[in-house]
Amino acid sequence: MQALHFALSLGLLTASVLTSNTVPASELGSVNTDWQNYNSKKYLGFKYPSGAQNAVSITFDDARDSQITVGMDIFAKHQVKGTFYVVPESVSRQLIGWKKAVEYGHEIANHTSNHTCTGNFEWLRARGMSLENATLDWLKNDIEQANSYLKTHLGITPTSFAYPCGNTFVGRGVDTRSYVPLIAQQFQFGRTWNDETANNPNFTDFAQLTAIRIDGQSFKKIKTTLESVKHNNSWIILAGHEVGEKGLYTVDKTVLDQLITYLKDPKNGYWLETVNTIGSYIKQHRKAP
Repeated sequence: MQALHFALSLGLLTASVLTSNTVPASELGSVNTDWQNYNSKKYLGFKYPSGAQNAVSITFDDARDSQITVGMDIFAKHQVKGTFYVVPESVSRQLIGWKKAVEYGHEIANHTSNHTCTGNFEWLRARGMSLENATLDWLKNDIEQANSYLKTHLGITPTSFAYPCGNTFVGRGVDTRSYVPLIAQQFQFGRTWNDETANNPNFTDFAQLTAIRIDGQSFKKIKTTLESVKHNNSWIILAGHEVGEKGLYTVDKTVLDQLITYLKDPKNGYWLETVNTIGSYIKQHRKAP
């Protein structure tokens, strides 16, 4: 909420500066800003299938065992599909279950081989790993190894990727480099983590799709979040880890059941599908940029 207040304050400050500027509007260029303001009469709008006002993808990270042992039955009960960003070691523990997930039609996506993110996580530094000490070449190889494993053992070639811990960099200080361009080259879609907003279909960067955390949240809290980010016909990507009893990194199984029930009800105006399905549709139909 503090971030939102700051953004609003910044917007007011920017507007004040612009209105006091003596440079004619004709000299400011022809940058398309129709996507910015959902109250604007110029907003481009976006149409989803069956008259839905918003799109939603439910995603899970890390290939946690509970996604197979608990989560799959909930998805099957409602006959819907999710997107699962997996690492090979975790897939190997439930390989039969993940093969069934592929057969069902779930999207299986890349989450690297070693789940490397910032070394500020003690558990990762204990393994001698961190993005601060990684290179783009090393990371590229790590991602390709995950692709190779998934092709060999599940028979799929991922089109989507999720940045472990939401981190999109390698290196330190002035030597820091973004690996977003690497993901943009290798995948159709890249997803971040723990964001505060949804994706504007006419503006979002497909290599940096936002994702909103649903771990540890009540259904009421998730529903409130959906309402707060649904403007501009947004594509809302929800992200969790475990499925079971409510916890810091767990989506409560009852909450997941309630959430899917709510999203499937046509009167609520949501199109619920995988990241690849919705992303491909938006790519085909959006007007800008």
